[in-house]
Amino acid sequence: RRSGRGHLYFELVEKVQAGMVLLGTEVKSLRQGLGDLEGSYARMKKNECWLVGCKIAPYSQASYNNHEPLRDRKLLLHKREMGKIMEALATKGLTMVPTKLYLKEGWAKVEIALARGKKQYDKRQSLAKRDAKRQVERALKEKYRG
Repeated sequence: RRSGRGHLYFELVEKVQAGMVLLGTEVKSLRQGLGDLEGSYARMKKNECWLVGCKIAPYSQASYNNHEPLRDRKLLLHKREMGKIMEALATKGLTMVPTKLYLKEGWAKVEIALARGKKQYDKRQSLAKRDAKRQVERALKEKYRG
């Protein structure tokens, strides 16, 4: 599932796919589409990458040992990718933003983007583009509706 408005606040520089270390009930919840990236972010802790604030709803058929919905989840990256990310975070003033949460061949994946915060005028420009696109889509919908 996508986090709705991330592109309005960040300029995405580079995207990386990462695996996630999950519990069984978390995977089952993700298969039901119960994952949400709203308000989440990724960060480095002790040379490891972690996803913070990602909500995976409790699995409804689980027993007493269900998972914690908002726990921090470790991300799996190749050593080379990890070094590249750490260097970019240290030197270029970038941050890590999760953009997509999905299943690929049965494995839970998250797409992490190295991003730079937009300036205020860039945000306004993005909002204006989005509004213009909506108006065009609305006009086309009305035209073809009959």
